[in-house]
Amino acid sequence: MTLDKADTLQNPLLQLCYREMREEKLVLPTLPDIAMKIRKAINDDRANNSKIARVVQVDPAITARLIHIANSPLYHGRKKIESCPEALTRLGLKAAQHLITTFSLKTVFIARTPQIRKRMHELWAHSSYVAAICAVLAHKTRGFDPDRAMLAALVHDIGSVPVLTFADRHPELLVDPRHLDQAIQALRAPIGAMILRKWNFPPDFENVTVHAENWFRDHSGAPDYTDLVILSQLHSFVGTLQIHKHPRMDEIPAYRKLIAGQPATDLSKDVLGLAKEEILQIQQMLTP
Repeated sequence: MTLDKADTLQNPLLQLCYREMREEKLVLPTLPDIAMKIRKAINDDRANNSKIARVVQVDPAITARLIHIANSPLYHGRKKIESCPEALTRLGLKAAQHLITTFSLKTVFIARTPQIRKRMHELWAHSSYVAAICAVLAHKTRGFDPDRAMLAALVHDIGSVPVLTFADRHPELLVDPRHLDQAIQALRAPIGAMILRKWNFPPDFENVTVHAENWFRDHSGAPDYTDLVILSQLHSFVGTLQIHKHPRMDEIPAYRKLIAGQPATDLSKDVLGLAKEEILQIQQMLTP
């Protein structure tokens, strides 16, 4: 990628952060250990529920959350789940993998200084709200896995984290608050793709980080998870001043692909009104 020379010269934070990215010196977040171990266990051809449960149960908090989710209305079951192997059976191994990765990601959004800690908190709040909306939209749209959609939305802005961490380490560069926003806007997409390659996420997750704010992105073929995240983001702005800074939902290709024939106003009412309780449950699920 190339940056506008005037912008980088006037913004030392952007200039130095970009240089570290180019030289592969920028500190990227590490996928939490429990998520790495469980992804490895689930992708092992010899894996079964009992073996994977032994790995999961090393972390009692994750185990408790999985059992809680398995008993929630989101995974309608008649029998009460009381053990980790039972929870894995009800959820399915891939869904459990996505959920455990989702649960563990909150530990990535950390900072030392109050200013950046506040920004990390706001970033997590936005990402988890978009993730909740995305899961609900996936429930209502044929061909999507809600747990995968939730994880894709949760990492759509992951590229902002190293920029915030860099600013946290170099508070002397924060002379102009606008510089931080400018650096995030310029670098979040390429850095996000770098992180997800490092974490061995599927290529379509990289597309989400690169194109999540490409409102007029158009492509041939069936709608994908990037379309779902784009639409979820626009939903997240409903009722805020942000809505006036973005295109209307029915103007974007993602909307036309996903919700053909349904008015945008009806869709918003359906998702943000009728499904409000479901969105709240998912947000609570994402809160440690």
